[in-house]
Amino acid sequence: MKKTFSNRYIFIYSAVLVVVAALILTVVSVSLKPLQERNQQAETKQMILKTIGVDATRENADKLYADHITEADGYYTFAGGIVIPLKGAGLWGPIWGYLALDSGSTVVGAVFDHKGETPGLGGEIATDKFAQRFIGKKLDAPIVLKKNADRNNLHEVDAISGGTMTSNGVTSMLEAAYNEYRNLRKEAQQ
Repeated sequence: MKKTFSNRYIFIYSAVLVVVAALILTVVSVSLKPLQERNQQAETKQMILKTIGVDATRENADKLYADHITEADGYYTFAGGIVIPLKGAGLWGPIWGYLALDSGSTVVGAVFDHKGETPGLGGEIATDKFAQRFIGKKLDAPIVLKKNADRNNLHEVDAISGGTMTSNGVTSMLEAAYNEYRNLRKEAQQ
């Protein structure tokens, strides 16, 4: 004999199932939040340290960060320079990074990342190969990404082939960083 359930029973069963699943997901989300925040902070510290040439793991990022970096007014200083945070928009979502400058505004390190750029195109900003293009450039004027950039020009960097929108986003981030850095230097001179 085949057992049938009333519509009321199915509705109540479904509602209870949804509430239980939501409760479990909420508990898991809340309990994992501190771990997620610690991991995000460790990743940020690793990125900042990478710009100054210090390789860190999640396990030693806090100690190395404390040994090498000092935070001041949204910027990060290290022996002989400053690390400027970058935030912008790529083709498919947010892009960000850090630019390390020596005391003479020359880039000594860079690191970039993204939320959802196309792998092999705009996603190339997260590679060391791309970040290396910035070393030796000067932030005494905006750094511009352009196709077939003059490698001897201290303010031009080769754009990402096939990643025009992401390259434009990086250029906008760098222009904003230049403006912030210029204002920071003016304040320091007063």
